[in-house]
Amino acid sequence: MDGVILINKEKDFTSRDVVNIVSKHLKIKKVGHTGTLDPLATGVLAICVGKATKIVELITSNDKEYIAKVVLGITSDTLDISGNIIHEEKCYKTKEEIKTVLNNMIGTYEQVVPIYSAVRVKGKKLYEYARNNEEVEPPKRLVDIKELNLLGDIKYDNDKVIFEVKCKVSKGTYIRSLIRDIAANLNTVGLMSELVRTKHGNFAIEDCITIDEFKNNKYSIKSIHEVLTNYPHFKVDEKLEQDIRYGKIINNIYGYNEILFTDFNGKALALYKEYDKDKNKIRPWKMFI
Repeated sequence: MDGVILINKEKDFTSRDVVNIVSKHLKIKKVGHTGTLDPLATGVLAICVGKATKIVELITSNDKEYIAKVVLGITSDTLDISGNIIHEEKCYKTKEEIKTVLNNMIGTYEQVVPIYSAVRVKGKKLYEYARNNEEVEPPKRLVDIKELNLLGDIKYDNDKVIFEVKCKVSKGTYIRSLIRDIAANLNTVGLMSELVRTKHGNFAIEDCITIDEFKNNKYSIKSIHEVLTNYPHFKVDEKLEQDIRYGKIINNIYGYNEILFTDFNGKALALYKEYDKDKNKIRPWKMFI
């Protein structure tokens, strides 16, 4: 069994929990996810099974879309509602002020990773430093905010401002950090109270199933060639298939630097990419045989 299962992750499950559930149910060891969702978050979690685990990094690199609920005037150590509240203040920002800041944040910027995250610094995960009250400087990442829109109206509640944003972001973007930075640009503090991943590359939440549906075998598996739609596909004859199965370097007569080869039935054989020692040839990159 090789392919991708789309799960709508529920609250309080970790991404690793979902991987373990899939692995146990299918009795398959090779299972991996394509981008961590915090326990608080819900939404699209693509689970790679079997030989599809070889394309985890390719799926992970795709843009993601989220809908997040923001609360201004309060923040926590984790930058979300699950953490310990460390600061509160009265906040009465207007819809116009918020929309202006959101528009100004579209583009690339250096984002500081949350201290409560699994990013490693000197071999230790950041959250391990935080839990032990150890000093550490969280790294910065260049992220790309491609879309950032206010959804509906804002709400005022107990001297706080509450609203939802829809965003499309590059790999490595932390929405908790984005909300912290939105608040900072409004000269206040803020945290994330809800988060839904609505899209990941070509995967949409409407195509996902619940964990219970999966356990009841109400699932389908997207094949590797169905998932890798952004790579040119070429069906091969028997001779070329044999060369590919042997992992041979072949002449690039196709005009692309990266190519997915499939057999006559459309089953993925291998991804090839440009051979660095000879630009006229391509070499095996990911083998699915």
